[in-house]
Amino acid sequence: MTEKEAQILKKFMDENRPPEDIRTKLDIGYSYENRCIELHEIRPDWKDNSIIRHHPFARIRFVETQKVWNLFWHRASGKWQAYEPFPASANLEELLTVIQEDRYGCFKG
Repeated sequence: MTEKEAQILKKFMDENRPPEDIRTKLDIGYSYENRCIELHEIRPDWKDNSIIRHHPFARIRFVETQKVWNLFWHRASGKWQAYEPFPASANLEELLTVIQEDRYGCFKG
């Protein structure tokens, strides 16, 4: 991930995280590995508050040969599916805006 892309992702996180006073009960985070950004919800387990769960809701994968980011959403079945209304872009910020707007309720429910 380039420095510019890291800044874009940081800005997205800053704008979309819940207020600080509830972050122990609900927050969002991300991981980056092998050219893949995975966004996840962070919350305590509903039965045991001492267990913290990470529930993925979006995946953005960079395809080096095409210089494009592909966007996926996490289905209830546990499988990742290409986000058909807007499956790819060369612009990471554009895909993060699609996730933020969530017009079809695929990312935030």
